[in-house]
Amino acid sequence: MLIDNNINKLNWDQPNGLIPTIIQHKISGQILMHAFMNKIALNMTLKNKKVTFFSRKRNTLWTKGETSGNFLQVDSILTDCDQDTLLILVNPIHKTCHLNTYSCFKSTMIPNFTFLYILEQFLNNRKNVKSITKSYTYNLYKSGTKRISQKVGEEAIETIIAANHNNKQEIIEETSDLLYHLIILLQSQNIKINDIIQMLQKRNSF
Repeated sequence: MLIDNNINKLNWDQPNGLIPTIIQHKISGQILMHAFMNKIALNMTLKNKKVTFFSRKRNTLWTKGETSGNFLQVDSILTDCDQDTLLILVNPIHKTCHLNTYSCFKSTMIPNFTFLYILEQFLNNRKNVKSITKSYTYNLYKSGTKRISQKVGEEAIETIIAANHNNKQEIIEETSDLLYHLIILLQSQNIKINDIIQMLQKRNSF
């Protein structure tokens, strides 16, 4: 767990001694929820590595997931430039919102790159959903690595052909097919997009 060095400089001179806290998915970057912390809630969060808030409505502490099991496991805690707001990066257990959605904010308004993470999770779930035997993705997984690799190769060739024809729309469509099948290939090998990102980060410094 990474902790901002300025956390001891937090400005608790806020209404009721509560600091606004933003919860963000560590990998996808999706904003999951917003709540408040007091000093005790922050200390409990640091100790247990699970996000604990102060409920203004119930006037008590509450650990997210204590009744549902949908905990927010802390990865990093950051402060803003004025030390009066917290940003906590988390690895969420299941869905965050009490309305059974991944985020308390509208899913139709998620950042574009966040969609790749959601798509990856969707394709991963298709691996073992036997009830959807007519699913193209499920059957592709079941066909094995050789067939999946073949599909990646086919889509790569079609992307190259589209590029050689200088057809922008075809490039977009074929690249979409290529990326879809490439994610399936990675998932079949238990490799995540984040593993690729970390390798690219090692190879490149900006």
